[in-house]
Amino acid sequence: MTDIIIRGLVKSFAVGETLLDGLSLEITAGERVGILGSNGAGKTTLFRLLTGELRPDEGEIHTAPGRRLGLISQIPHYPEDYTVEDVLKTAHARVYALQARLQELAEAMAGDSSPALLAEYDKRTAELEALGGYDVDRNRAKVSNGLGIAPEMRGQLFDSLSGGEKTRVNLARLILEDTDILLLDEPTNHLDLRATQWLEEYLAHFPGTVLAISHDRWFLDHTVERCIEILGGKAEFYSGNYSFFVQEKQRRYEEQLKKYEKDQAKLAQLQKAAEKLHLWAFMGNDKLHKRAFSIEKRMEKLSQTPKPRKDRALTQKFGAQEFFGDEVLVLEHLAKSFGPRCLFRDLDLEMAGSERIALIGDNGTGKSTLLKIILGEEAPDSGFIYQGPSVQTGYLPQLVRFENPHRTLLDTLLYEIKCTPQQARDRLAAFHFRGEDVFKTVETLSGGEKSRLRLCMLMARPINLLILDEPTNHLDIASREWIEASLADYDQALLFVSHDRFFIQRFATRIWCLENGAIQDFRGTYQEFLEYRRRQAQLTAAAPAEKPRQDTKGKQKKDKKGSNPEKRMARLEREIQELEEKLAALDAEAQRHASDYEKLLELGQEREALDGKITALYAQWEALADEN
Repeated sequence: MTDIIIRGLVKSFAVGETLLDGLSLEITAGERVGILGSNGAGKTTLFRLLTGELRPDEGEIHTAPGRRLGLISQIPHYPEDYTVEDVLKTAHARVYALQARLQELAEAMAGDSSPALLAEYDKRTAELEALGGYDVDRNRAKVSNGLGIAPEMRGQLFDSLSGGEKTRVNLARLILEDTDILLLDEPTNHLDLRATQWLEEYLAHFPGTVLAISHDRWFLDHTVERCIEILGGKAEFYSGNYSFFVQEKQRRYEEQLKKYEKDQAKLAQLQKAAEKLHLWAFMGNDKLHKRAFSIEKRMEKLSQTPKPRKDRALTQKFGAQEFFGDEVLVLEHLAKSFGPRCLFRDLDLEMAGSERIALIGDNGTGKSTLLKIILGEEAPDSGFIYQGPSVQTGYLPQLVRFENPHRTLLDTLLYEIKCTPQQARDRLAAFHFRGEDVFKTVETLSGGEKSRLRLCMLMARPINLLILDEPTNHLDIASREWIEASLADYDQALLFVSHDRFFIQRFATRIWCLENGAIQDFRGTYQEFLEYRRRQAQLTAAAPAEKPRQDTKGKQKKDKKGSNPEKRMARLEREIQELEEKLAALDAEAQRHASDYEKLLELGQEREALDGKITALYAQWEALADEN
């Protein structure tokens, strides 16, 4: 079944500026599709056309009858006195209407037991059960907790929230609404790692269709199965996730470049042949002119092959200041609280030269505050920080601000980095600020453009400790790749806060995970850290199965010696068989509840715990087998 059909879509916002130019595509029910394209390509406009917020200039949009669309970026207006809880409850308006009707019917049946009333009561009860009406409070709590909407936030007025918090609440509301087609416009922008992982798990079990606009490459790799790139107002199709898209796009570029070069060589060859034929024709053989004209027609067709273009890579690099000493940074007994809320306490950490550390953790745990303390912008409650005497620090904050936002980009560079006008223009051009763009005032730039300008300035001076606070937050994929290209050649100390797991995996060689007021220091990549945490969770889940049993006198049996290994292996085999039978039962139950995502999440957690126990038991069995 096809959920969405688009034919020949055209949309312009100004004369001569066509955003979508004959775009056509089809989306099959249940698909997970990533919508890609540079900023301004028309991705969000496409979503607004799908929801009916905008009307196309030309073309057709067809959505399957009865299928409901939900757009994450649209935040409806609510009454001023609505709390977050009231907003979340709007997702269950049908449930509350049915409950009210059932109450009315129950009161009516107290004095009238007519068949009509009984029949309607049974019908409405069945409808309520089908909508999951008896679990709405539990579901609302689960979704809210998964997306980091704390109980205290649920009591706040919706209008008092920040834009990011409103987006998170709106995402929760749409999930609770059980929409058939989810349109996600940068859904992970305002989510921390835990909430993003929860969303990925939810989408894995969501029975409907998902279209996602995202610059989060890890999210795209783990959620979409097909990519559509909007390029030149039309759709280019790729039958895989983001990593497949990157490889396939490069392959297509190389193919197009080979064809273009082949056509250019053929053009040169035909040009020479046509010139010779015309020359010979002037020497007395007029018929050769016709052959030359025929060749020139072939040349016209070949000359229409466009030269494939590729985004220009970032050419500027960070200037590295040589570091002398053992430690770049030392934190001793560091603590910070705001009123009764303790962010962290008794932190003892060291950072050596050339280390690349990712500081991760949930929103509100104090990551940005810790960076500000390290930079001297915030004072700790206790403890101290030591920086090596030769440390030169560069800092990119999450919200970039400039001393004088009324200056032009060109003047900003001239004042800040003391260079010539030509050097300033060259640097700006390397960061894709060209032509008249250099005369824009800084205050008119978008968040991503301001980050680019600040990086442009950072790269102009030598540093050996680079601190980045959400460096990719406002950037599209191309801009993220430019930053990554520049960091790839930076070999000094790097400390960064990021929710971009693709970025973390590429650059972090050490993880500082801030949670519950303390930092877990893990030396390794992000993927290795995730694997370590997964193993730890499995060991915790399997702990009861590994406890030594007590004999009748209360004495512990020996686990490795003093008992019959064959009997213990047989006991382990029986336990493994029992757990595997439970696992099979869970899989069967999951098939029966294929459309109930809350039940599937619950079953998935049970399955993960059982997997951990089975893995631990197999490890014990293998150890005994090795002894024999």
